[in-house]
Amino acid sequence: MRAALLLQCPDRPGIVAAVGRFVAETAAGNIVEADQHSDAIAGSFLQRVEFDTDRALGELAGAFTPIAERFGMTWELHDLARSARLVVLASREGHCLGDLLVRCHLGELRASVVAVVSNHPDHEALAARFEVPFHHLPIGDDREVQEAELSDLLGRMTPDLVVLARYMRVLPEWLVERWPNRMINIHHSFLPSFAGARPYAQAHDRGVKVIGATAHYVTATLDDGPIVAQQVLPVSHRDDPTRLSRRGRDIESVVLAEAVRLHLERRIVVYGRRTAVFD
Repeated sequence: MRAALLLQCPDRPGIVAAVGRFVAETAAGNIVEADQHSDAIAGSFLQRVEFDTDRALGELAGAFTPIAERFGMTWELHDLARSARLVVLASREGHCLGDLLVRCHLGELRASVVAVVSNHPDHEALAARFEVPFHHLPIGDDREVQEAELSDLLGRMTPDLVVLARYMRVLPEWLVERWPNRMINIHHSFLPSFAGARPYAQAHDRGVKVIGATAHYVTATLDDGPIVAQQVLPVSHRDDPTRLSRRGRDIESVVLAEAVRLHLERRIVVYGRRTAVFD
């Protein structure tokens, strides 16, 4: 089994040695990749260790618990060979959804899309091409009813990750809190600039020379979650909002796919409002 151990704790001597002994002696494992970061301002130590082992994940988790308690660690242990279950939420824009469906179909992402959910019927045929169930949950006259239906559906589908692929609805706080660091959103600007609606129009009004896309974990505050991946694209005064939107669609798809990959490969440690991405 290829496993990944992610941890964070107060920085102090002995952490690396303890983790190394655990992998070598308890897991009888071989470290194939290791990375770490000490944040002096936060006083935190963060580490990702990837290793091969013949031991069961549950057995390893039980054996690591005393070490984690000794150092005050927040930690996760994952089987990297396991294929993840994705539920993708989308609205009318389908470019990010289509890109994820293709990448999962081709095996570029170790995951399968188990459902596509939308507040519009537009992408039912697209989902059907990949034999993925499509669920149309219109807003109707009662937003709370639709949100409850969405929550019930997610509970039944038990996804490992919920991906908001240009899902143009603000999720309620109670729903977001049920999926901490398991919801990734793509925002069509280089956050923290131009949060909220119509970022390309905002960018055009300000005459910016680059546009971007930001993938982040979803929190109760709109477009304010820990950032996972970002990219920018040069633009000029010749680019009106329509052209900015067209050019931005490509970068949105790439950034979202990269964020999903990083999450599935367990390369992200969230601490506070920030992330450490070990790639």
